[in-house]
Amino acid sequence: MSTNIFSKHRKSIEFIALLLLAALIIWLFGRRLDWHQVKLAVQKSDWRLIVLAIVVVLLAYLWRVVRWQAFLKPLTPASLYQVWIATCVGFLALLTIGRAGEVVRPVVLPMRDPRVRPAAAFVTIMVERLYDTMTVVLMFSVNLLWFKPTSGSADLSWVRIIGFTFLALLFIVVAFLIWFRLRSQTLIAFLDGRIKPRSDLVVRLKHGLLSTLEQLATALTVLADIRLLAISIFWSFVLWGSVVLANLLVCRAFGIQFGVSQIIFVLGWSMVGSVVPTPGGAAGAFHAATAAALILLGVGRDQAAAVAIVLHLVDFGPAALFGLFYFLRGDVNMTRLRALISVKAVEHAVEDEPVVVAEGA
Repeated sequence: MSTNIFSKHRKSIEFIALLLLAALIIWLFGRRLDWHQVKLAVQKSDWRLIVLAIVVVLLAYLWRVVRWQAFLKPLTPASLYQVWIATCVGFLALLTIGRAGEVVRPVVLPMRDPRVRPAAAFVTIMVERLYDTMTVVLMFSVNLLWFKPTSGSADLSWVRIIGFTFLALLFIVVAFLIWFRLRSQTLIAFLDGRIKPRSDLVVRLKHGLLSTLEQLATALTVLADIRLLAISIFWSFVLWGSVVLANLLVCRAFGIQFGVSQIIFVLGWSMVGSVVPTPGGAAGAFHAATAAALILLGVGRDQAAAVAIVLHLVDFGPAALFGLFYFLRGDVNMTRLRALISVKAVEHAVEDEPVVVAEGA
């Protein structure tokens, strides 16, 4: 009986747990701050540079939309405008309910553009996640190899070792993905035969593992087109280059004269914080990780907190505001959206509707 109650309210329980985690991280982040000084730092910042940073971030979201459309092209046609709406609504969900909102983007797009099959939307979002992770890790690790701390920084002699480690791990992951793309069907069949479920939990774990591997195999097949691969890499670096520029402008707005190398160092820490699946777009974790990186580079604790708060708003806020506009305007049917983002509906969309890669892709 208690198991059934837990299953029925699992999403609510998980959300409350993540909300409490966010509250704990925010409390730990803010308990040693002088909030009056944080407020003064924000008030003294150059809001013209912050507004410019917001414009650059919006361009970054546009590049993300163009890249997603490129991912979809071998599978299905998609309207750039509808991809933009789905992206904005998705980031609104990400900002409000956390990483669980990732599922919203690939659900909203087929709602808005009937030509897009749900399976294609889900698979291309997985491709996007791969590109984002690898691009940021590559930028971060290569940057660490030649990283020069600013005056007043903590002892950062260890960063080069971290850079080599991340770079080695990235090469291992890329090698595995290439091998997996060639051997995916054999590996999936092997695991399917070897894993013998003896309980409902093992059945669910096996189902989740094999489903994820099948999606990954399809996602990698999408990238078999060399031209698409080159276009995707180009837009990935344009996208994250725009994010670096926006973060640089925010730091300059606070009088912090960092160069690109220091900004990429901070960005790497911010991305680690953003992985924590707390509501509010990794609220608390993003701020704590970003502020920690700034403090390591010699920025005062209160000013670092102020920069982290503004950076979070600049990086997540613009797209979320557009998403809220489209939501209030009625571009998204909330009742249908709730039905489509259920676990069973997502599994059905991904598993029961195979993605067929266009010939020559």
